[in-house]
Amino acid sequence: MEEFLQKMQVCGGERIIDLGGTPEFWNDCPLALDITIVNLPGFNPPIAPATQHTIKLIEGDACHIDFADDMSFDIAFSNSVIEHVGNQVKQQAFADQVRRLAPRHWVQTPSIWFPVEAHTNMPLWWFYPQWFKNWLIRRWRIKLPAWTEMVEQTTVLLYTEMQAYFPKSKIWVERKFGFPKSYVSYKN
Repeated sequence: MEEFLQKMQVCGGERIIDLGGTPEFWNDCPLALDITIVNLPGFNPPIAPATQHTIKLIEGDACHIDFADDMSFDIAFSNSVIEHVGNQVKQQAFADQVRRLAPRHWVQTPSIWFPVEAHTNMPLWWFYPQWFKNWLIRRWRIKLPAWTEMVEQTTVLLYTEMQAYFPKSKIWVERKFGFPKSYVSYKN
């Protein structure tokens, strides 16, 4: 949150569209903001919790926002969502919406180069042989079917893909223990 506030020069009162987020995520933000949270049907809480922010919850597809005009918001924000929207065509559609909705944006995604994979918590997950990943997934599907479906549909982006989707943006590499933990495409 500190990096977001600093790099995006947030002053308070900004209109933010959060694609795929939660109201709780914004609890760490000390500045009052006007936040619209967009999630697929069934993912938003029934009502927005009481907070210093003005929060509006909307159901919709972040790859096709049909309720907002171009540049309707000050900042388009997304934390670990672009890797869940689908294939490269869907990821490009997501990036197009981010750039269309606001002149400024902040889009974060985990890095495959971090030793512990963000969704499975498995060390070096992206480098396992496919037969071994398939074996694990079959076992997980029995006990955790919804979670397993999410893991199977996750397509983590490389640094160069983030650059391609957001060509006029800066890329900040968040590091932990010297490893790239995530990539953030931002434009302020």
